[in-house]
Amino acid sequence: MLDRRSLLAGGAALFATAACSRAAPAGSGGQNLLPVPPLLDTRSNRSFALRAQSGRTSFYPGRPSDTLGYNGSYLGPAVRVRRGDDVAAAVTNGLEANTTVHWHGLLIPGELDGGPHQVIAPGATWRPTLPIRQPAATLLYHSHVHGLTAEQVYSGLAGALLVTDDEEQGLGLPSEYGVDDLPLLIQDRQFEDGRLVLPGGMMVAMQGRRGDTILVNGAVSPSAVVPNRLVRLRLVNASNARIYELSFSDKRSFHWIGTEGGLLERTVEIAAISLAPGQRAEVLVDFTDGRAASLVTAPDSNNSMMGGMGTMGRSGGTGNANAPATVVRFEPRPIGQPQASGAVPTLLASRARPDASKAVRRRRLVLNMGMGGMMGSGSGGGGLTINGKPFDMNRIDETVTLGSTEIWEVSGEMMRHPIHIHGVHFDVLTRGAASLIFSIRGLVTRCLSRSPWSFSFASIIRPKVFPSCTTVISSNMRIME
Repeated sequence: MLDRRSLLAGGAALFATAACSRAAPAGSGGQNLLPVPPLLDTRSNRSFALRAQSGRTSFYPGRPSDTLGYNGSYLGPAVRVRRGDDVAAAVTNGLEANTTVHWHGLLIPGELDGGPHQVIAPGATWRPTLPIRQPAATLLYHSHVHGLTAEQVYSGLAGALLVTDDEEQGLGLPSEYGVDDLPLLIQDRQFEDGRLVLPGGMMVAMQGRRGDTILVNGAVSPSAVVPNRLVRLRLVNASNARIYELSFSDKRSFHWIGTEGGLLERTVEIAAISLAPGQRAEVLVDFTDGRAASLVTAPDSNNSMMGGMGTMGRSGGTGNANAPATVVRFEPRPIGQPQASGAVPTLLASRARPDASKAVRRRRLVLNMGMGGMMGSGSGGGGLTINGKPFDMNRIDETVTLGSTEIWEVSGEMMRHPIHIHGVHFDVLTRGAASLIFSIRGLVTRCLSRSPWSFSFASIIRPKVFPSCTTVISSNMRIME
């Protein structure tokens, strides 16, 4: 019987060293063992350090690629913070280019957000103190430097940020990190002769950077040995542009327990879930039957109005293009002693809902992609606009009064568009005929339309945490670019 200590040690060692080999087999399928990101738990010292650095990673044996990572050659450690703590971060830029670190989903003042306006120069260290004042949730941190976000995220500058609190810990959810509580950073990347390449050209300008190979925690075709009991998966879409339609190969159902805004009020039994770039979801999967199963995704179909051109310029696999692609395989085995209750809770987190009747203003945001964006012309987003304006860090387009409640109506066209608001959670009130692909049941930080042609939704916004906060609204077809 495997125990928790040996499994954690093996997973952490693989995450630290398999960037050079990626050859650790697991199970009977000859797949790579799923790496487990090292955990930086700040609950004891209320501090952590990250270093953005370049390195070499072998996703395939003997074929090293130039990559970026935090505290390693590719991706970064999982950082755990606790609600109520003030956590001191130290972020050092070991690159030859500017970078930033954005705490994606964290409700903090604008000057601590790490957006494109907070550049960390090569060799410099940024030392923000992060006030953690929100419920338990699975968040994401990543580079957000203007003009280089796509390249730096694609090359590896991303990691999981986990918020915990007393309410979550009292629910009896699976909580043994790396054993029955697994962060899964899902990415698509393109390879040539086994080496990572950065896609470019017209189709990247139109569709965003997409790949022909799915990675999980930096591993190709990974397999995870999990306990034959209830397992908590923290799903993170860390891709630049791809939308995942996730389900299990054996059609088993699972329980959705959390959005990017935190735990739901009640668990929801589902058979599939969709995630846009930067979006997260927490689910519970029951492996007590001992049967192996794979998490799979439907084919990538989020193309623009250009139709079939959406797949040009990207390598496809040699198999059936319409068949589901395997994301990660799970092999249940008797592992250790369960510390969680083993039962799926019905009630989760309580929260107060904003009152739409108290909205003082309704705003309309129109997302568009003109020919400039499709053909890659211009800078700072080309033809990608909100209300006809491309992104400009030196311009403020919307001013919102702290503590007020507003309703924002968002519409878009040509492709499915995520929208993400830094430092704010919101509720979705209504959806248009082209319904949101992610069925919103709790606080969120982004939304997505199912239709590639048009969509609209009304959301309720109430900035209430910090005064003097500059918010960035990110919305285009490739939210991590």
